[in-house]
Amino acid sequence: MPSRITCEVRETAPVAVVQLTGALDLGTMRSVHQALDGALAAQPEALVVDLERVTVRDRLALSVFAATARRAEEWPAVPVVLCAPPPAAARWLAESTTCRVVPVSPDCAEATRVAGAAGALRMRARLEPVAGACRRARELVGDACARWNLPDAAGPAALVLSELVGNVVRHAGTPMQVTVTLRRPYLHLAVVDGSRAAAQPPADPDLRAEGGRGLLLVRELAQRWGSVPAGQGKAVWAMLPAT
Repeated sequence: MPSRITCEVRETAPVAVVQLTGALDLGTMRSVHQALDGALAAQPEALVVDLERVTVRDRLALSVFAATARRAEEWPAVPVVLCAPPPAAARWLAESTTCRVVPVSPDCAEATRVAGAAGALRMRARLEPVAGACRRARELVGDACARWNLPDAAGPAALVLSELVGNVVRHAGTPMQVTVTLRRPYLHLAVVDGSRAAAQPPADPDLRAEGGRGLLLVRELAQRWGSVPAGQGKAVWAMLPAT
């Protein structure tokens, strides 16, 4: 009989808590991965995974938490904490590389406190797909870098976020949420729009237009960048050194 697992998301503002119940093995880890990705799409300040009601049947399935933590580090730039693992799972976690990526707390209350304390500095804006959106994005980055004392990051970050926003204006044409996050050692930039179409560098960019260099410039300036599904649309994110 195939294993079963359920994933319940509880909002404990500003932290999202995912309660897992059932058996975790190679057959159910995919549904866990999807549930954790869904929780991250809501862009909480932190993500706690409650393992109290989980039976781990295959220790290799614990890798799903390391994968989620690495994904969350890029976007939405939030910490992931595990809590209340059963004894066997706690031992396997301690012996694996997962604990090096994802901290483990003995209970959910402690995990929520740890995750909330590790939250990053963040500024957000809701923009419409209009001509002035790129300018507003640059202003947001400028305000953030001034507030967080990141003078060297301000120029490159403004260029990168302007290009991400310009890409939405030209191609997706939907309202967007723009986020600037400081989680050292990186400044994280993200734009969530309402289109599932993959973000691609343009084949023939208009280098004279504002935002016309598209994702080519993002690729040149960012330490890392990428695109992931987010709700009914996608998030395009970039990471720059926080200096």
